[in-house]
Amino acid sequence: MLSSRRTVVAALAGLLLAAGAVVAGPGVAVAAEPPKEIRLDWATYNPVSLVLKDQGLLEKEFAKDGITIRWVQSLGSNKALEFLNAGSIDFGSTAGSAALVARINGNPIKSIYVYSRPEWTALVTRKDSPVATVADLKGKRVAVTRGTDPHIFLVRALLDAGLSERDIRPVLLQHPDGKTALIRGDVDAWAGLDPMMAQAEVEDGAKLFYRKPEANTWGILNVREAFLKDHPELVRRVLAVYEEARRQALADPAALKRTFAAVTKLPDAVVEKQLGERTELTHSRIGAPQRDSILAAGLALQQAGVVPTTVDIKATVDALIEDRLAPAGN
Repeated sequence: MLSSRRTVVAALAGLLLAAGAVVAGPGVAVAAEPPKEIRLDWATYNPVSLVLKDQGLLEKEFAKDGITIRWVQSLGSNKALEFLNAGSIDFGSTAGSAALVARINGNPIKSIYVYSRPEWTALVTRKDSPVATVADLKGKRVAVTRGTDPHIFLVRALLDAGLSERDIRPVLLQHPDGKTALIRGDVDAWAGLDPMMAQAEVEDGAKLFYRKPEANTWGILNVREAFLKDHPELVRRVLAVYEEARRQALADPAALKRTFAAVTKLPDAVVEKQLGERTELTHSRIGAPQRDSILAAGLALQQAGVVPTTVDIKATVDALIEDRLAPAGN
């Protein structure tokens, strides 16, 4: 009988742990202490985050719990991943490929939601530049932000052209500085990111000399693994509100563009190029297309020598993605 009772207690403890509780001792379970605040990033490459922040939707959702919402700007996937790894945010916006590389490097995150299907990166040069193909980059200075989809896009483009990063002269800059360096003539090309890339096209006549939309991995929302383990129900609620914001943005694209323009101070032509031409918001769940895109990026990086051959890419993708939390949708 004692053995049977212990079995029941152990089973209950396991269930409580799965639900986000902390087991304090044999047969004693204590609910995980709710956080005083939830910390998220916002980014100009994640339009849904701008709607979420502008409308105060999460603030309204969690007011009754006494939980405050703190917003932190990410200038690129690399910054969002740094913040997640340091524990300074709980949810961060990245490209799927960047999240995979971070997970390979030991960043304890889970990818849980799709906020966009973008063509947010291409290889860019000045309007008067002789650079016309990826092969022309050999020996050239190329501005790039390591740990981001534009960086991974560049590596894959070089691989397809029979080159590697050793064949170019990478100039490591954050995205806005990369755009400035290109226009100023300090570099020959730039692995661009919207909206800076769209701004360079509209205002400076910059040329997107290499585009490959399918090599742009999806816009993915990630959560710290520890936060998910401790507060799974809060994560579900955050995603439900994220979904509300995504549906708002989809239903009223004009309002989305107004919100985006107000935050970025960019002219309508730039906003239209990013949101009207290169951003799709019709997906939210991480399914086979997103998984396949992330896997393909990882395998390409492994082929290019960026990821060690000892890494099991498929197993890491499986460990990265948690697809059971997002609300029902596309």
